[in-house]
Amino acid sequence: MSLKTVVFYGSVRSARQGIKAARFITRQCEARGHDVSLVDPLDYPLPLLDRMYKEYTAGEAPDTLQRLADLVVPADGYIVVSGEYNHTVPPALANLMDHFLDEYFFKCSAIMSYSAGSFGGVRAAMTLRAMLAEMGMPSIPSLMPVPKVQSAFEDDGTPADDAWYSRANKFLDEYEWYANALKNARENRCERSECDGRDAAAGGR
Repeated sequence: MSLKTVVFYGSVRSARQGIKAARFITRQCEARGHDVSLVDPLDYPLPLLDRMYKEYTAGEAPDTLQRLADLVVPADGYIVVSGEYNHTVPPALANLMDHFLDEYFFKCSAIMSYSAGSFGGVRAAMTLRAMLAEMGMPSIPSLMPVPKVQSAFEDDGTPADDAWYSRANKFLDEYEWYANALKNARENRCERSECDGRDAAAGGR
């Protein structure tokens, strides 16, 4: 079943390397037939959070925020590609995602972390698990850590080692299972409660 997926990427540094991993997982989602959008904070330059999307009257959100909402609201799930800054997530990633809340409810997420060293950003991934659960989109059990990201992929996301394809397939198999299960549950709940609009996107929470 095709899924609408948003891939969140969180670094705005000039020498960033994680964008290669984000491009790789985006291409793997596309290869599996999903409608996937890569959200790069350089393409969505939001200010530090003042008002969340839900706090604007319909039609009055700033253009950049509305463009992002057009991807986030209808999505069936989210893949978050995060580096590790001081053992936690990049500030640009947190700010980008914090502009939404209800829109994530009763959907799943999956975490792909990376670092320049050998641990693959897993300490940030543990912080991110708690953050995503609090936002209403708990992450799948598996992680996809990428150590030494600078040499793991080419600029266009082509992996240096074909083993990344099998790793991605296992990761995405699990993501799809949870995303489809929650999508079916949201649809069934809305059929029973006749929810619509934003309630439908949030599963009626």
